[in-house]
Parts: sequence; structure tokens; C-alpha cells
Amino acid sequence: MKLEIRKVAVLGAGTMGARIAAHLANAGLPCFLLDMAPAEILPAEAKHGLTLESPEVRNRLARGGLDAAMKARPTAFFTPETSRLITIGNFDDNLAWCRQADWIIEAVAENLEIKQKLLARVEAHRRPGAIVTTNTSGLSVARIAERQSTEFQQHWAGAHFFNPPRYLKLVELIRGPLTKPEVATALEEFCDRRLGKGVVSAKDTPNFIANRIGTFSFLTALRRMAELGMSIEEADACTGPAIGRPKSATFRTADIVGLDVLASVVRNLHENAASDESREMFRLPEAVVKITERGWLGEKSGRGFYQRVKKEGDAEILALNLNSLEYHPVQKARFGSIETGRAIGDTRERLRALVTPAMRGGGDKASQFLWGCISDTCLYAARRIPEIADNIVDVDHAMRWGFGWELGPFEVWDALGVEAMAKALERDGSALPSLVTTLLGSGAGAFYEPGSGASEGTTQYFDLASGSRKALPEPPGIIVLKSLHERDRVVELNSGASLVDLGDGVVCCEFHTKMNVIGEDIAAMIHAGLRLLAENFEAMVIANQATNFSVGANLMLLLLTAQDEEWDEIEMAVRRFQELNMAIKRSPRPVVVAPQGLALGGGCEIMLHAPRVHAAAEAYIGLVETGVGLIPAGGGTKEMLIRANERAATKNDLDLSHALAAVFETMAMAKVSTSAEEARELGFLRAADAVSMNRDRLVADAKETALAMVRAGYHAPAPAPVRVLGEPLIALAKLALHQKLRGGYISEFDALVARKLASVLAGGSLSAPQFVSEEYVLDLEREAFVSLCGERKTQERIAHTLQTGKPLRN
Repeated sequence: MKLEIRKVAVLGAGTMGARIAAHLANAGLPCFLLDMAPAEILPAEAKHGLTLESPEVRNRLARGGLDAAMKARPTAFFTPETSRLITIGNFDDNLAWCRQADWIIEAVAENLEIKQKLLARVEAHRRPGAIVTTNTSGLSVARIAERQSTEFQQHWAGAHFFNPPRYLKLVELIRGPLTKPEVATALEEFCDRRLGKGVVSAKDTPNFIANRIGTFSFLTALRRMAELGMSIEEADACTGPAIGRPKSATFRTADIVGLDVLASVVRNLHENAASDESREMFRLPEAVVKITERGWLGEKSGRGFYQRVKKEGDAEILALNLNSLEYHPVQKARFGSIETGRAIGDTRERLRALVTPAMRGGGDKASQFLWGCISDTCLYAARRIPEIADNIVDVDHAMRWGFGWELGPFEVWDALGVEAMAKALERDGSALPSLVTTLLGSGAGAFYEPGSGASEGTTQYFDLASGSRKALPEPPGIIVLKSLHERDRVVELNSGASLVDLGDGVVCCEFHTKMNVIGEDIAAMIHAGLRLLAENFEAMVIANQATNFSVGANLMLLLLTAQDEEWDEIEMAVRRFQELNMAIKRSPRPVVVAPQGLALGGGCEIMLHAPRVHAAAEAYIGLVETGVGLIPAGGGTKEMLIRANERAATKNDLDLSHALAAVFETMAMAKVSTSAEEARELGFLRAADAVSMNRDRLVADAKETALAMVRAGYHAPAPAPVRVLGEPLIALAKLALHQKLRGGYISEFDALVARKLASVLAGGSLSAPQFVSEEYVLDLEREAFVSLCGERKTQERIAHTLQTGKPLRN
């Protein structure tokens, strides 16, 4: 019988439990969130006449956890309304609710006895067949449930989420000794498809995979920086984006995690990893022990390795000196190797440039530090196979998905060259792990290699158990565009985009410019794809698998053209983009746009014209042109006007006025959605548009959406008139802008741009409401756009954005 998960109970409303519940709600799952009933009443509660028996008091901890998740930054919920799927309660009064749950998630304190006692109570209420998991970050999964019945243990496992659960992809799945295969399979499929997670299979060893490797990496950085006399700012400058890791690097990450949590993980590893040859590494340096004793625990306490202080109204970041334990203003780290590396776009190439000098016995302090940290961590990871995982793939995935590393440790081995690293390590006196000697002894030169012959388009990884290569498994329902390129499925190609045959009569237009900026190459490829729909294909998907779908048009080209006062050229370029988007909209065969990450400006306008959108849950969509002193002119203003008409409850002017007021605010304020669901609320997505929780599945899901439209007998929408309100809407907009100007919320130039936008949404200076054509609105867009390009302040805004990546309010 297939195990289905329709309702979940989360036990423990702390940071992790509440945020896991939030992400379950994001996935549309009703969820119970329970915690302890307080033993004492608070003075504020007593003041309001409450007692220990009052529900508000008894559910205080669960309510506090939910409130904290609601206020979390970055946001834990897709939209505030999502939280309505969570019902709060307490262990004493509401544990029986577990009987309704298909999945019960234990997320209480990292204490074996506390967890075991709670599970004993849960078993009295849990119905047979319900799955129970622990979110422990390092305790033995087997020991936590060892006192429970056989049937309980058969449905028991570890499912370790990483914080914040909405944004970090990793879930470590740890089977217990009696866990049924179908239970593990159900959890893996559910976390993948419904929650959008990347699941790795971890052994039941201390702190599993990611925290085991990540903690070792952190402690190695502490040791190496002490040896070289480096500051934490210098260490973070080396261990962030320079080597393909998050901006939070080493010490800022520790502050985010919490130094108390870090100390607990280190202590757990030292106590329980008795056979680890590096066990003595798992001790916090005395300086770190001292700051934790002082209560300097990172962000949660306001200070840790860094401290944010207010100075003359502005925030200043201070850094800790680990010798004096005093804070000082952050000093910018200056290393020649790091500065040179900034110009190298490819992470693997940049890593080689940074580390190779030290591998050869030279290099500056940053190079030597990085070689020490990277070599120690890569050696440690290689020694942990097969202790913590059966294969290198799960280790690399765990570090990429759980810690945000661009390259896992075995991918780093390959980037630096396994043989070259091995020789350098031996020169340094390090013994090579059996995994590395077996790999080199087999004649292979890398942990990962592309398949050949019948395996072309696949990736092969080195398997220690067999001493040979195995194909990297490709889960069903996932399309990898890079793999299709390698399999000669490219139909047409230019420098900015390609057409890829997805099979089953669906072609994909894939962007591949920097940040997927839209230019003539992308436009030409979309037009080519639309022509192919009439000849060889049934449907088209517009998608890519970069970090961002598209950040919009080429602002640098626009600025240069405006500075040269080539107004006809700008007008023609805008017209061509409008025609492209209208061709997408009027295509006789279905087109599905699949945005992920940022879909801004022109990228959003392409999406708005598609008859159907299938977005990633983490799609950040917006028409941001006002931020650079422009208005959306690729049909984006027109489409938002049309959507306002759709949202108006009736055809009366008041309903449309209300709908347009929301659209005007969204566009004038350059709002960007924080999720696909918020994009739906803002009007960028329609009710029929779909969302994929797992962005790895987005292209395949969009393809299925396109095929469903084909099967349903798709017909392009017929041209329809658009209702506009004319001068009455312009008057309302001017009044709203006047109030914002008086309040100091916007500048005079903001108001000028917004008035141009309002005029287009109103259909121009028409004396009364009436119907106009889409082409009429497009003409208004172009006129407003070109006129704004001639404004000096618009050009200043564009230049500032190109230089800093931030908007200018002039």
C-alpha cells in the first residue's frame, strides 16, 4: 500500500520546528504545531486575568514559535496567509491530534532523554502506519527510538532539515535499523516533489554528513588562521564567494547558526566519534569557549564573531579580535590573489588560480590559508567514505545543498586535479585515504567524468565499494538541459540562446547570456522557436537552469544609446520587443514560460505574455523599471492593465479603479515578489498558472503543462478590447502622488515617472472610460519609455544601477 502524507504534526515550536511547519504550510499541507504547556504564568498574562488553564497561556510556546516564524527574515512563509494552515497546541492537551497525522516530526531539544520520553507519549496516540521522524542534527536515530515498539520503529527515520528550511535544500534521510524500505522511499519522494528538497542518504553516525564535514571545515579554518596570524575578516574574505561559497563565509555563517549550536555539535562529535582519527580536532579553541560563556552567541544575542552597532543613526559592523576578545571596525582584507581571482568567472578556474601557487610551495598568505583549509577538508571527506555515506555523490550534494557550497569536496578534488593534489599532499607529509589511492590505482584521473558511447550525456562517479565507475542516477521527472546539449538535442543555437528538443513534440528556448540579460540573440531564438511550432513541434517552453531566469534588458546598451540621443533606435528596439511578446501571446500553439530566481523587467514581461506560466516556488518576479526612471514598455504595463480588468469583480468603474490602484502601486514602487505565491497576489501570475516546489523539476513540469494544453486542444486567445478609465484614474494617481511627496516618501522625479505610468494605465488623457485596443496601449508605453530615456535623472539612475547594483533615488 502506498504511503500518502496529507497532514503533518510537528512536535516542538523552536526555531527549527516552527520553520519546518511553515514550509509544510508553504507546500499546502495542514499542520499541527505543538510544544510544552508552561508551568508558570507570566506577569503580563496575569494582568489580563489569564490563568494556567487559559488556552492562550497553555499554547504560549507554540504561539511564540509561530509568531517568530511569521517575523523571520528572510521570510519563512510564501505569504502571510499561508500560516492559516498551521494549528497550534500543546503536548498536554493536544497530543491526541497526532492520530490525524500521516507524518509526525519530532523537533524538540537535542537531548536524548527528552526525545525518548516524548516519543513514548506519542506512541499512545499515533495510529499504525503513520511515519515518525526526528529532526535531530546529530544524535543517534536508532537510540532515540530504541524503546518503541517494532511497528513504530518500522515507520521511524531521521529526516534532518537545514535552517532555514524554506531556503536550504538539504534533507538528510537516516534510516533506523528496522525502517521499512517503503517508508524511506515515501519520505524521499515527498520531500523531493512536495517540499522541493534534495534528499541524501546518510549513515546513523554523529552529526551525519553535512554537519560532520562542515564543522571540521570550520575548525580547520580557525586553526589555519591562527597559524598564519589572520583576522576573521581576512579568513572570511578567503572562504566566501572567492571559492564558491556563500557571502557569509566562515564566521558570519557561525553567527547565523549560533555559537551555542556550534559548540553543541563540536561537543557531540568529540564525545561520540571515538573512532575518528581527527577526533581531537573537535574541540573549540579557548577564545571561542570564552565568548560563548559570555553569552556572545551570534545573531540571536546581538554579537558573536561580528557585532552590529548603531553609530550616529547608521549601522556599523564590528569584528572580534580573537586574541584580545575586543571588537573593532571591520577592516577590509587585501590579498593580491583574491583581488586577481575576482576577474575569473568560472569557480573551478578561480579556485585553481588561488590555490595552485600554495600547492607548489609558494603563494601569498590567502593562497596558503586556502590550501591548508581545502586540503584538510578534502582529505577528511575522503576518509569518511563509507563511514558517513555510501558514495561521494551524497557528500557533495550535502555540502552544496546544506551549506551552499558551489562545489562539494570531491568536486574540489577534481577542480584542483586529484593527482596534482595527491602529490602536493604527500610532499606536505599527509597520508592519502584509501579512496584516493584506489581511484588513482584504477587509472582514473577524477572522481567524476562524463559518460561516453551509450552513456553520453550522463555523469559517471567513482564508487569505492566496486572500485569502478557508476552512472550518476537521474531521478525520473527531471530534465537537465546541459545533458540534452551533450546528447545533440540542440535544434538551433546562437551566442545568447538555444533551442533544445525536450522530446514529445516540445521545444525549449534556453537563455544563456550573463544573468540572462535579454538582447537581440534571445529575441531571435524565441522567434525561431515560434516558427518551429508551425513545422516540427506542438508546444514551446521558455526556460533555463541558471540561478536567475532573466534580470531584464541590456541597460548598458540602452544607456549608451540614450546618451547618443538615438531616440528612433530606442523606439524601434522597444517596438521589436513588444512584437516579440505579442508573438508569444498570439502563438497558435501553446507557449509555457518557466521562471526561477529573478524574473525582472523584460524577463517578467516575456512571462506576462505567455498563455501559461509554470514557475518555481522561489521565483522573485517584478516590473522594476521605475527604479531606473523608466516604465515597463515591452507590453508589461498593458498586461498588468489587462489583469486589473480581469480582477475587477464587475464592469463598473469603481471596481476597476480599485484593481488598478493595486497594480499602479505594485509597478510604481517596483515591487518584487518574495515567492511565486506572492507573485500571484501581486498579479504577475494568474490562477491557472502552476508552481513547482523543486526547481530541479521545473523544466520537466513546464513541459508536462505544455503537453496538457496540447491535449486540451489549445487555441490562442482572440484579440479583445481593454477597458481604461482615462482622466479620472490620472486624477486619482496625482492625488496619491501628491500625498506621498508631501510625506517625503518619494522624490519629485519618482512622481514624474509614476505620472507617466499612470497615464499609460489610464489609456492616456481620455475624458471618460472606454475600450481601447492592446496596440493603442503599446503605443502609449513606447512614447512614455522613449521620453523618459531623454531625462537626465533617468540616465543617472541607470548609470548608478550598473555601477552599484542598487537603485538611485534622485
